Amino acid sequence: MINRLILVFISLIALSSLAHAQKADDILGTWLTDEGKARIEVYKENGKYNGKIVGLKEPKNEDGSLKRDKENPEEELRDRPIVGLNLIKGFVFDDDQWEDGEIYDPESGKTYSCRIKMKKGKLEVRGYIGAPMFGRTVVWSRYK
Repeated sequence: MINRLILVFISLIALSSLAHAQKADDILGTWLTDEGKARIEVYKENGKYNGKIVGLKEPKNEDGSLKRDKENPEEELRDRPIVGLNLIKGFVFDDDQWEDGEIYDPESGKTYSCRIKMKKGKLEVRGYIGAPMFGRTVVWSRYK
């Protein structure tokens, strides 16, 4: 009887850790930014979650040229296209959120600390400087 209880207990622990791993990967896939300007593909690499821009609502400038990372503080990176650009990087999953990552804003050329939470199937992406209380949250929706 005791052996059976131990087996059930071990099984429950294994199942809960499996569910935790599946929850961590819930962020994977393609997301639409809050204003619908960009589609971000979130992927996992070397145990960390990253995301790159895979599409823009308006991928070209008025003159027909591709939008580029012209606001980047590093001059040698200013000519790279926005589509394909890594926007979020280095996130780890801990306690129902993805944290310890960064988010890059190609419109300003600035990089911020960031954390991401999932609520009701949407991502709450909070970029901040210093502490999360000094930041801004945007909501991304899953792209279909």
